[in-house]
Amino acid sequence: MKKPSGIDLSKSKTRNILKRTTDIIFSLILIILFLPFWLLIAIAIIIDSRGSIVFKQERVGRHSINFNMYKFRTMKQGTIDLPAEELPDRESKVTRVGRFLRRFSIDETLQLLNILKGDMSFVGPRPSHLGQSQQIKIRKETGTDAVRPGLTGYAVVNGRDAISIPQKAEYDRIYVFNYRPFMDTLIILKTFGVVLTFKGGN
Repeated sequence: MKKPSGIDLSKSKTRNILKRTTDIIFSLILIILFLPFWLLIAIAIIIDSRGSIVFKQERVGRHSINFNMYKFRTMKQGTIDLPAEELPDRESKVTRVGRFLRRFSIDETLQLLNILKGDMSFVGPRPSHLGQSQQIKIRKETGTDAVRPGLTGYAVVNGRDAISIPQKAEYDRIYVFNYRPFMDTLIILKTFGVVLTFKGGN
């Protein structure tokens, strides 16, 4: 069998330093640009429903260490915190403003703060919910938890929530251990198409 060519991101210090530098620069620029829009979103959330503006959720990050991931709140106050695929009658629990934010993944833009802090990267395996025990286990066993989780990722542009956890794990493996030049750029460009067409979303 031919050995796959590519970069092992779990071991490539040079590539990861470049990746981290890019994350800091672009997340800072985007945060400054998005601040006025975030203010309008915050006002809309306050008017629309009771509860906090920001939803802080514990996720599993690099080296399987937990961190707090930020989103704009899109669910009604009191909704139980479960993985999206396990929440019963989920659509009835989404607020009016939340439905719009989720439709275009605008709620996820607050994760720019996580990127700036170093919890996440623009591209990488999506951070696991604490309830996704199978995914967490697979990432530990395969070593794909060695890189920072991403705002978007290879699995996102190849099916998002419409594919199984083993399928996601395979895309994560390819990204981490068989990374190719400009792969991040292509994933980011494809992400816009996924968001606009809502492919693979729940």
